Amino acid sequence: MPPQPPQPQVRKSKFLKSFLGIIRVLQIVFGAGLWVTIAANKYEGPVHFVLFVAVLFWLLTLALFFLTLLEKQDLVPLLGGQRWLCTNLAHDVAAAALYVPAIGIMAFKTRRNEYCNLDRYTQPCLYKVYLTAAVFACLCCLAYLLSVIYGACRKCRGEQTVI
Repeated sequence: MPPQPPQPQVRKSKFLKSFLGIIRVLQIVFGAGLWVTIAANKYEGPVHFVLFVAVLFWLLTLALFFLTLLEKQDLVPLLGGQRWLCTNLAHDVAAAALYVPAIGIMAFKTRRNEYCNLDRYTQPCLYKVYLTAAVFACLCCLAYLLSVIYGACRKCRGEQTVI
């Protein structure tokens, strides 16, 4: 029997099974939920800011997720390599800080539209949309805060890598 050619080795990433990998997936899912909830309905005024925050951090988190998953963080100029943990930490702090006013806006809009939640109210009502968006914004903020705490603990221990 002729010798078999060597099989390509598939590297399995530890990132998907790590705490940060799971948190990143949750951030992407919750961010997409917030984004879709707002964009699929009529919105105005300060909700534009909430949509901006949701889309911006959804895209940035997606980029961080795939760069870390593919272990290509060294290719990012100025932010990769030894600075990757700090980059992730700065991203998470900024996201958590901007999700706080987004939660406030969605809570305000929900409270302002609670009158139309009555059974006999026949006009279009965005109460449930705003309530759903407020819940997604809270879940996003919580996921980013958990990521900040985790990243800060790792930074204090002197770790350099994200995984």
